Amino acid sequence: MIFDAPLTAKGLQQAQEAKAKVQELGIQHVITSPFTRALQTASTLFAGTHPIEVRAGHHELLLHSCDVGRHPDALSSDFPDLDFSSLEPRWWYNEGTNSDEIAQEPQHHFKQRIETFVESLEAISPLPIAIVGHGNAFKEIIGTMLENCEIHRYR
Repeated sequence: MIFDAPLTAKGLQQAQEAKAKVQELGIQHVITSPFTRALQTASTLFAGTHPIEVRAGHHELLLHSCDVGRHPDALSSDFPDLDFSSLEPRWWYNEGTNSDEIAQEPQHHFKQRIETFVESLEAISPLPIAIVGHGNAFKEIIGTMLENCEIHRYR
């Protein structure tokens, strides 16, 4: 029952190792999910070098406690250099619960949320952008599950 799970030591190491690779990509803008592990990854990869936008929409499919988010005020306290003003207080799925009192997001809701997110990318400029997110979201977007900190060129 770990809520909004942070990166492990291995995850932090993977982000550090990926940092050199992303610097070669000419990234102009970064969009990250509001989950702590994505914020930590985005900060490790891009803090001080690229603007980082926190945006809900491509966050993880809510199935487990680690996929329950936190209030923007709590996130802002942990990541004071990032702007959380675009987030709703409960930006993660929160309708109904399972036996562990965790709301499980229906697939149709998740698919619609991801589709809306992908459509919103059309309006972003300048390119290229980096999207820091989660396995199930990327699987829905590109059709394959990425490894932790894997870099995938899209379009």
